[in-house]
Amino acid sequence: MDTRLESLKTWLNETLNTSNFSIERASEDASFRRYFRVTNASQTLIAMDAPPDKENSEPFVRISQALSELAVHTPAIYAHDLSQGFLLLEDLGQTDYLSALNNITAHNADTANRLYSDAIKALISIQKGNPTDAAPYSKEKLAEEMDLFPTWFLERHLNQTMSSTQSQVWRQTSARLIKVCLEQPQVWVHRDFHSRNLMVVDSNNPGVIDFQDLVVGPISYDLASIFKDCYIEWPRNRQLAWLKDYYTQLDQTSFSYEQLVRWYDLTGFQRHLKVLGIFCRLNYRDAKERYLDDLPLVAKYCLEVLELYPELDDFKREFSSQISTALTTAEKHNQCIRQGIRKA
Repeated sequence: MDTRLESLKTWLNETLNTSNFSIERASEDASFRRYFRVTNASQTLIAMDAPPDKENSEPFVRISQALSELAVHTPAIYAHDLSQGFLLLEDLGQTDYLSALNNITAHNADTANRLYSDAIKALISIQKGNPTDAAPYSKEKLAEEMDLFPTWFLERHLNQTMSSTQSQVWRQTSARLIKVCLEQPQVWVHRDFHSRNLMVVDSNNPGVIDFQDLVVGPISYDLASIFKDCYIEWPRNRQLAWLKDYYTQLDQTSFSYEQLVRWYDLTGFQRHLKVLGIFCRLNYRDAKERYLDDLPLVAKYCLEVLELYPELDDFKREFSSQISTALTTAEKHNQCIRQGIRKA
């Protein structure tokens, strides 16, 4: 018996003051949270189940309010019981950006530009958050996350231990990438601002979800997250066009567009090294094997950056062959972008 689901139903009975509702699984994410769609008469809601011994839901409630005050469309919270880990939320629908972009042939190339234009506006709003109201993406946190690459990708997935030379290169590269992250303007960072966490909604698009891990960090982090999305691939010229759109909409800048591109690439490289480890951990530790299907695209992003920046030549020499193995781990690349858009 799913005891948490039964407890959730009991809580919903009390919260909705009725037992006349249906409940079905809506989605799950890379954490221990689960989401259920609750239908009550003609209304649909989302119930979140976040086991309190594994997930702290207080940041979700607090950050949701802060983002709403910035006019970011997060799901409204109608009720919550943090002691049990239950929340009742606005239903933002069933169409995330990834689903919409997968069906791009049913529309046209302008659809993608419109969706990403909306996402850029939402991101700029997020980045206006008060830096004192969120924890810093500290040097220690960045280093801890990067260590997921040797621990879970190299050692667990490839069954390889770093040589002394590789260990030295890894330490040097980690320090260089962390320095890049810390030298940038520090703003609110969603941390998973990508096509699976943006919902297509009719008003104030997009709906933004999975924001509870928001921190204060590098301005380019969420840009790399959405334009170098781990679940959908866009040509580099299109990535840079959207990056330029973002840059031109900033109120003021202390950096050039060329500097932003460098930050974007190197911060994206830091993120994707981490993600190679996270996806492997999700497979081996959490039995979420579908994430292995997304390794090839993440590896491709890493290899592309290694070709662009000579300062990473030592890393390229020591680790490019290992990263290349991920290209054949799964052949299921996202075929979201159709031929006409690839040429754009």
